[in-house]
Amino acid sequence: MANATTPTATVEQHAGGHEAAEPTIHGIGAGAIVAAAMLVFLLILVWKKVPGAITKGLDNQIKAIRRELDDAKALRAEAEALRAEYAAKIANAEKDAASMLEHARTESAAIVAKAEADTRDVIARREKMAADKITAAERAAVDDLRAKAASAAAAAAGQIIAARHGVDADKALVDNAIASLTH
Repeated sequence: MANATTPTATVEQHAGGHEAAEPTIHGIGAGAIVAAAMLVFLLILVWKKVPGAITKGLDNQIKAIRRELDDAKALRAEAEALRAEYAAKIANAEKDAASMLEHARTESAAIVAKAEADTRDVIARREKMAADKITAAERAAVDDLRAKAASAAAAAAGQIIAARHGVDADKALVDNAIASLTH
């Protein structure tokens, strides 16, 4: 009886050498055991609803990506609107600067004309004092005109520079302005 319960393995010899027999459990080979284990594993995954959880997670990621894309589209539209708004502001600033400059020229012509008329009246009354007062009035008018023109030009230039130039361009413009004032 000892021979009947003992599992036996047969060994086949091939021309090239010796090979070991494939182990079995109750006549089931290793490949069948691995296939059965895999089938049980897959059934457990389906029973625990793992594929549904994976699809739900992927769907949530898709929704999050879609939200981010929609946010990006909204931000792009907002950026384009801001760009158009600033382009319009730059165009208006250029028109305003030209208008201010023309107004400054008109005012300067009126101031010069008024100064000339005043000096003619003063010359008629007092010849000696008139010469001194004419010189003082001309200096004051020119200085006032220069100050107003410089102030208007500086304000207009400041708006244009702020809209168009960075720090390096601003430095070059300030250096040129200082150089022109000293000459």
